[in-house]
This record gives sequence, structure tokens and C-alpha cells, in this order.
Amino acid sequence: MNINQIFEAFDSLRVLVIGDVMLDSYVWGKVDRISPEAPVPVVTVQKREYRLGGAGNVLLNVQSLGAEAIICSVIGSDSSGDLLENSLKEKGLNCEGLIRSEARITTIKERIIAGSQQVVRIDTETDKPISKAETDKLVEKAKELIPSCQVVIFEDYDKGVLTAESISEITAFANSLNIPTVVDPKKRNFLSYQHTTLFKPNLKELREGLKVEFNVDKPEELRATVEQLKETLQVKGALITLSERGVFIDLNEEIHHLPAHIRQIADVSGAGDTVISIAACCVALNLPPKTIAAISNLGGGLVCEMVGVVPIDKQLLKTEAARLS
Repeated sequence: MNINQIFEAFDSLRVLVIGDVMLDSYVWGKVDRISPEAPVPVVTVQKREYRLGGAGNVLLNVQSLGAEAIICSVIGSDSSGDLLENSLKEKGLNCEGLIRSEARITTIKERIIAGSQQVVRIDTETDKPISKAETDKLVEKAKELIPSCQVVIFEDYDKGVLTAESISEITAFANSLNIPTVVDPKKRNFLSYQHTTLFKPNLKELREGLKVEFNVDKPEELRATVEQLKETLQVKGALITLSERGVFIDLNEEIHHLPAHIRQIADVSGAGDTVISIAACCVALNLPPKTIAAISNLGGGLVCEMVGVVPIDKQLLKTEAARLS
């Protein structure tokens, strides 16, 4: 496939994103005085905005690539849950797999910004694992949706939606249908993603997850650690994001370490979401490992040039990919 064919093929994909979806709230205001009640600034609110966070940003990236993004998650039956569901629907995202729970609160991360300075962040959330009944519902929903999808993304933020039990059951079901599973892990479930297709930790997550220390600048040590990861989890492949050192992929008997592209870095937040989204769509198309790593690496670098968490611009990514190919 050439670059044009790859980007055209993205449009035919259905991608199931399973994991922790949340709301990011931004409150902008100005400070003119200190509170008489305590030595803290009084922020007079001028603007409030809600954005999709966590797995929500992965959904937006998948959608930006032209694929259909479907969420499978558990959120609360609270007003924040209403806001979150409305935000997903407003963006034209498929909510077939969204489960509302009376026993759970919806994660919302609220940032209070005065001028250009973040004053405080307020997190309303639980990281308690979902109940057995909720796990059963999530697995059932995933099994309903997986047969019509070309790839599954596990988007884990350690907020409790994904458990060892659900990961194992969903992975086994996807494997039985030869549908690839791509993982963006966090610490708690790191070792639970057995037999998945492509595992994508960053350098810090790799060290913490395996409890190993190694010198990333020594190629043989990096290779040995990734080999250890593959053996421990029995995964087909691993894609390691190394920030300014680029990306490393070990998949289908191929190993490549691609350097980062020189960029004007404005903001690194959200880059991992872009990388996992691109990698998953490339895996769904069964592209060669080097191509998967190259396009993912390029996309991660491009979003770092933008301020704030923004999904990838497909046309820009395609233009850059064509230029470099």
C-alpha cells in the first residue's frame, strides 16, 4: 500500500476503544483580589469549557483519521455523566458501548485558570475497580461490538473500568476472531494484558511495569528489555515511545528504532493518545512494522507542535508522511 491508499483505507475502519473515558473541564477567569476567608485568590469566571479526556481523546484521534470510533466504557448516572455522553454525541462518536452506572461517579478533571496561570486542578473521580455486574456488562457489550470492528484499543488510565478479568476475557474473544488488540497500559493492569497484539508503553511505564532498570541509550539493553516484555506478556509485538529518542518497535520478527523528528515542541500532552490511535489503525490494515512505527512516530511529533490536547490533523499527517516516504 502506498501512503494515499493507507490513508484512504483508514476511512473504512471501525475501531473499538475500551477503557476510562472522562471529562476535562476548563474554567477561565481573572483574579482581582484575595479572599477575605483565606489567603487564596478569588477567580471571577469568564468562560467554561468541557472537553473529552482519557479514552475520549483517543476516540477523537481515531475519528480524525477517518475511522469510526466506538466507545465501550462505564460512567456514572450523574450530571457529569450526562455532560460526558452529550459531549461524545456532539462530536458524532458512537456511544453503543457506553454503560451508565448508579454506583459510580463520572471522572471529571477541572482546571481553574486565571489569566494564563493554572491556579488549581480539582479531580472528582474514583479509581475503584468496577463491580462484577458492571464487568459482566462491559464484557458482554464488547463481545457484541468486536465482530464488526477491525481492531480493539485498550485505553487504560487506572480508573477501574478495565480489570484483569475483563481484559483476559475480551482479549481471548478478539483473538478467537483474529481481531487485533492494541494496548495503552498503566501500572495496575500492566501484567494483565497477556496475548494481546501490540503493547505500547512509554519508557517510564516499561521500567515500572517490569520493575527493571536499563540504559535506554544502549541498543542491546533496550532490545533485551523489550524481549523480556514480549515473553512476560506473550504479546505479538511491542511499540515503545521514547519521547525525544523516537520509537522502538518489535513486531513480526522485525525490530526498528526510529529517531524522533525535530520539532518545535509546544505541548507533549495527548501525544501518546495520537500514537496509539495511529498504531491501532495501521495494525488493523496489517501494515509492515516499520510503517506502523513511522506513521505513529510522525503523528506523535506533529501534535506536540500544537498547544493543548488536540487530535491529529489527517491531511497534515498524510502530507508529511508522503514527503518522508
